Amino acid sequence: MDDRLRALEAWLAPVLAGRAFRLEPASSDASFRRYFRVFLDERTLIAMDAPPAREDSRPFVHVARLLREAGLHAPEVVAHDLSQGFLLLTDLGTRSYLAALREASDVDRLFGDATTALVRWQSATRAGELPEYDEALLARELQLFPDWYLGRHLGIELAPAERESLEKVFRAILAANLAEPRVYVHRDYMPRNLMVCDPNPGILDFQDAVHGPISYDVACLFRDAFISWDEERVLDATVRYWEKARSAGLPVRADFADFWRDVEWMGLQRHLKVLGIFARLHYRDSKQGYLEDTPRFLGYVRHAASRYRELAPLVRLLDQVEGRKPEARYTF
Repeated sequence: MDDRLRALEAWLAPVLAGRAFRLEPASSDASFRRYFRVFLDERTLIAMDAPPAREDSRPFVHVARLLREAGLHAPEVVAHDLSQGFLLLTDLGTRSYLAALREASDVDRLFGDATTALVRWQSATRAGELPEYDEALLARELQLFPDWYLGRHLGIELAPAERESLEKVFRAILAANLAEPRVYVHRDYMPRNLMVCDPNPGILDFQDAVHGPISYDVACLFRDAFISWDEERVLDATVRYWEKARSAGLPVRADFADFWRDVEWMGLQRHLKVLGIFARLHYRDSKQGYLEDTPRFLGYVRHAASRYRELAPLVRLLDQVEGRKPEARYTF
């Protein structure tokens, strides 16, 4: 047993009023947080271990409250000690959307519940509650693609002209993203972070929530890191979200074609960011397995970029990169 786990057990003992309990690993994620299921005689809870030197748990507590105030099924924070980085949460169960969707179980119902919850979350938006998803943050995220995916993973150094061409594409993407109306953004609203439960869905991993472009969570939900859908299903599900959002008075584009363009350009920002993040997780944080999903995101990027003339240089770059060996270094 490691020191953090011993400290967690020592903290839980008085919090649980001396009742007997046992811990089992529940899950981990791309951060330095760990989760343990706490078994009591009558119920289970979730204990979070978030080392304060690595993770700030204050946003988690704040966003959990915002979600619950919006009528959504997020964990209740039963107890916390932010100085130690320990939280005790209600348990949303063990069946994720990802598992259910992989079994093709009630796909339309699950997505319908997820978009209904998303509209409710966005409708609860209040100014000043969450950090702004501003140009500086969006741009830093895009930079992960050349720095970590191209540079660190593929060993590719862009020539100045190629770098300027990519930066021009980035400027076009950012302009589209920043032109969107702004609402609460979960920022990882994907099947892995949604739980099948009652009421549905349970919502997890929300601590990075921001105030940003309205299409972001839609792009995240239907262009997932771990499961892909054909274009017809994505379009249909996106239309259903758009109709709900319009009925709720949310500021989506009046024409669905314009909203669909927002979704694609917002998704492109996320896909490029994720390619960089997955490489960084592998090389910097020694977290295995993420690079295996980079072909899915390359497919997403190519699919979206090939539809718009302004993004043609990105398609050419992907054409040049394809098939290169990670250990080699090239100059375009």
